[in-house]
Amino acid sequence: MSVEVALLGIRHHGPGSARSVAAALAQWRPDAVLIEGPPEADGIVHLAAEKDLVPPVALLAHAVDDPAKAAFWPYAEFSPEWVAIRHAVEHDLPVRFIDLPAGYGFAPAPEDGAEQDAAGDEAAGDEAAEPVADPLALLAEAAGHDDAERWWEDVVEHRAPGTDALAPFAAVAEAMGALRAEGLGESRRDLLREAHMRQQIRAARRAGHQRIAVVCGAFHVPALEDMPTVAHDRALLAGLPKKVRTDVTWVPWTHRRLSQANGYGAGVQSPGWYHHLFTTDGDPVPRWLTRAAELLRAEDHPVSSAHVIEAVRLAESLAAMRGRPLAGLTETLDAVRAVLCEGSDVALELVRDRLVVGDALGEVPDAAPAVPLQRDLTRLQRSLRLKPEAAPKDVDLDLRKETDAARSRLLHRLRLLGVDWGVPARSSVNSTGTFRESWRLCWQPEFAVRIAEAAQWGTTVEEAAANKAVGTARAAEELAELTGLVETCLLAGLSGALPAVMRVLADCAALDTDVAHLAGALPALVRALRYGDVRGTDHGALAEAASGLAERICVGLPPACVGLDAESAAAMRGRLDEVHGAIGLLAADPGTTGDGADDAGTAPDIDGLAGLPDRWAAALGSLARREPTGGPATGAPGLLRGRAVRLLLDDGRLDSEEAGRRLRLVLSVANAPADAAGWVEGFLTGGGALLLHDPRLLALLDEWLTGVGGEVFTDVLPLLRRTFAGLEAGVRTTVGARVAAGPLGEPTAAPAAAGELDRARADAAVPVVAVLLGIRPKIPRQAAGRDT
Repeated sequence: MSVEVALLGIRHHGPGSARSVAAALAQWRPDAVLIEGPPEADGIVHLAAEKDLVPPVALLAHAVDDPAKAAFWPYAEFSPEWVAIRHAVEHDLPVRFIDLPAGYGFAPAPEDGAEQDAAGDEAAGDEAAEPVADPLALLAEAAGHDDAERWWEDVVEHRAPGTDALAPFAAVAEAMGALRAEGLGESRRDLLREAHMRQQIRAARRAGHQRIAVVCGAFHVPALEDMPTVAHDRALLAGLPKKVRTDVTWVPWTHRRLSQANGYGAGVQSPGWYHHLFTTDGDPVPRWLTRAAELLRAEDHPVSSAHVIEAVRLAESLAAMRGRPLAGLTETLDAVRAVLCEGSDVALELVRDRLVVGDALGEVPDAAPAVPLQRDLTRLQRSLRLKPEAAPKDVDLDLRKETDAARSRLLHRLRLLGVDWGVPARSSVNSTGTFRESWRLCWQPEFAVRIAEAAQWGTTVEEAAANKAVGTARAAEELAELTGLVETCLLAGLSGALPAVMRVLADCAALDTDVAHLAGALPALVRALRYGDVRGTDHGALAEAASGLAERICVGLPPACVGLDAESAAAMRGRLDEVHGAIGLLAADPGTTGDGADDAGTAPDIDGLAGLPDRWAAALGSLARREPTGGPATGAPGLLRGRAVRLLLDDGRLDSEEAGRRLRLVLSVANAPADAAGWVEGFLTGGGALLLHDPRLLALLDEWLTGVGGEVFTDVLPLLRRTFAGLEAGVRTTVGARVAAGPLGEPTAAPAAAGELDRARADAAVPVVAVLLGIRPKIPRQAAGRDT
């Protein structure tokens, strides 16, 4: 009996191709199914019969010794390959993958020994395997169409299978044969893959199968129809490098990732729409527009049934005018914009995001192979009730609750391992306490690769994160990196890793003499020290390290600021503000950092902290006095001197009289205008309300500005513009009004006498003001008498 082979050429992730494959397999009834895909997955393809394996999913292959070398083969419910897999497992048929093994893609290139990028050669499996010249675009151009996607939808996706389910595949094979006859789109990699596919078809014949169905990309069909000699294919495959040992498993995938053309995406522009086409019987447009109306109504858009009826009519009319057999996505979206969204692109974008793309996330059964780290993470996700979801989700955690504290530790540990499932976010709850954390959760399919990479550090999330922290500390080169790592260890509850990290921090801090490095490292250390009590952390070593860094900064700051250029001065100003805030936290009274009794922050009891604010104030005072008497290189930049004066003024170490005197000296004709402009910028950064409260300062500034020469004014204008642009809009408006009203420096008019006050009008405003302040108003006797 002769062996029959049915070559079903498909378009990857095409719902029309998927329906045609289902019809062809049901009609032809093969006794074996061969599918384009990695042969390493043959051992786990049977899991497709599990009800817990829910698409979209992907086959993940990675090198055993280097999990970073990885590739994905994604499948959605509308993928023809997935339809073929499901048909095979439901009918208990042998199913094999016949593409070139993934292990070859992870091997070094034979010509130069350089490692190939697995993501470039194998990522997304099917899409990366397509030739550079898109055969569909070539066919559409030959048919007189400028849009390949629309042409393919018209001739394949929108047409139901006929009485002969194999006829469409014969037509596609003929078209692709014409392209291959001209040598269009071929590459050496395609030739190697096709040689391996032919070898696998021969193996299926030798195994005794009589009716073999082959599901592959349509471009490969002509190469599989005309079988060359075995020797020819063996000669082609002889040049392959040594195959790398590879592990394969199923992982969840998302429609959103399918829609991305780069990275591990598949380039499917409308997976949500394709899913609707595949799963809907009859005309899909009315039902899809009904879903769009439901979505818009849920977002408070006024959409009625009449809108849906009119949108259906418009979509069908547009399809007829454009000569299309059915309304496609283009016509449907045009109808949505015109009728349901009333011309609003904002509402249309919501429909595109939720329905055209979608946030579907697949599921994988526990029986799927996984590294121990992945299994531990799955266990923690279930015990902490944190379900991975493709759609972004905001979560507020109360660290006083054990479950929320455990969730926080898990998210911080995963971030340490490079799995950014959760990212810190601004909370919608107004709270200044340190017991609350806000996260935005969004699960990405590529996290499976990062988890496989992180498995080298340990078999549990805690063990892997602790070992990764120690390894990162030993490789760190910057002191700020180490203090940030200490803070992360505390947030992640990695008490086992903290001693080793602290030893490396102590050694690095002792050797580092750069004040900028010390200043960049202190804030993270102080945050960990100040707010770590919420997690019950021991502060001994942290307190000593923070105190030592603060003392060295106080001593070294003034000389370190001498001779800095503009860029370095701007960077140092940021560090100056951060250190000022950190020292304020270190020396603050217990319980003053948050919202009262709910705040867990307490001041650490460390010898020498009592005098730290005074020593820091002395350092700022020394910096403020370092004027460039012999040129810019002999003193501190005006930006830093002005900032130091402002910090001293805000802390009450200087009064406004002294601040005004220093401003007057800086703005004198003896000083360079550029240095004076920098001083003003540093002094006003963070708020210009003091110019309103002290008219003398504003008068001094106005007098200096009006006295600057034309050429010099052009030079300092960018500094001044940047300075005043940073002020609050209300402050800028009021300052401008006062300067325009002039003259400045004179005392403002005294308020009206008490006898001129209209008490009746004032009493009427009392209840409103009381509500705004949250207090109970005291009703005047006259008002109470009138009410009675």
